[in-house]
Amino acid sequence: MVALTLGTAAVLTLSACGGSSSDDPSTDGGSDAKVGKVGVILPDTASSTRWEQQDRPELTAAFQAAGVESDIQNAQGDKNKFQSIADGMINEGVSVLLITDLDAGSGTAVIKKATAAGIPVIDYDRLTLGGGAKYYVSFDNVAVGTAIGEGLVKCLKDDGVTSGGVIELDGSPTDNNATLFKEGYDKAIKDAGYTVAAEQAVADWDNTVAATNFTQLDTKTKGEYVGVAAANDGLGGAVISRLKANGTAGKIPVTGQDASIEGLQRLLQGTQCVSVFKAVKKEAAAAAELAIALAKGDTAAADAVATGTVQDTELNTPVKSVLLTPEPIFQDNVQDVIDGGGTTADKICTTEELKKLCTEHNVG
Repeated sequence: MVALTLGTAAVLTLSACGGSSSDDPSTDGGSDAKVGKVGVILPDTASSTRWEQQDRPELTAAFQAAGVESDIQNAQGDKNKFQSIADGMINEGVSVLLITDLDAGSGTAVIKKATAAGIPVIDYDRLTLGGGAKYYVSFDNVAVGTAIGEGLVKCLKDDGVTSGGVIELDGSPTDNNATLFKEGYDKAIKDAGYTVAAEQAVADWDNTVAATNFTQLDTKTKGEYVGVAAANDGLGGAVISRLKANGTAGKIPVTGQDASIEGLQRLLQGTQCVSVFKAVKKEAAAAAELAIALAKGDTAAADAVATGTVQDTELNTPVKSVLLTPEPIFQDNVQDVIDGGGTTADKICTTEELKKLCTEHNVG
């Protein structure tokens, strides 16, 4: 596991699906000491498919392998549900709470309640600014944004486009991760000599809203832009749907992030130019390792995992962290996502067209 120290402000948020999962309780290292239960709250299923397709099964498997009982639930993008799930977990006496917040306000409220009850909180994938979580596990999110921006620049230059305006379709304004992503790609784009033709943040990472936002930006710029920096694959997909209607899909480079199945398929088809792979398997493994150590009351073991730090700019305090390194994914290295445990060839190569493309690009 690679842990880095991030010198910029860092905070994150995201979402996943409902339901809960439990494993058998165990004891620590064969002793009679009872190992605590881990409560996990995922954000939604609308912002990204990753939460239910990747995070839940990876976390579940890790807790089961360690013999640690867990309760994994999804807030489905509802702040009230997020808080009610947390209240239930706190009241039942979980030993650790691992959360991906929906926004700083509701996340902070949950962290303060848990802390008052003596329950350590791990911010997962998104740092809750001002929340006071004990630990944070994520990727270097400025680096994620830089990979998006540098990927777009590469695609533009490969097409012989060395100047012009770019549309930036940013993530949710309530998600600090979106701020960090933008910091990265905005700098990479401008440093390469391109300008920002127009920009818009997409409320709650909602793909339907993104389609409307991009249509407005497309009209506003009168189609005078050379590329689109979309902050994740869902937003990128919304952009590409509009470009297909315009007859320009594949002619204007569009970015994404998450290396989702849909995003990878678009890479192979040539309608999306780059995605960013954040190995959820590694992120979930680090978070589970932290949570398991804390459930066993072993703070020293937890600290040995979280060797990096990020700065909570609201509290002006460092947060012990695990920060992983993202990887840009283009048409010619889709296989890296499969090799990294992100998905399988069977899930990508689902049609005759895609099977042919998978063969051409050595996917499988």
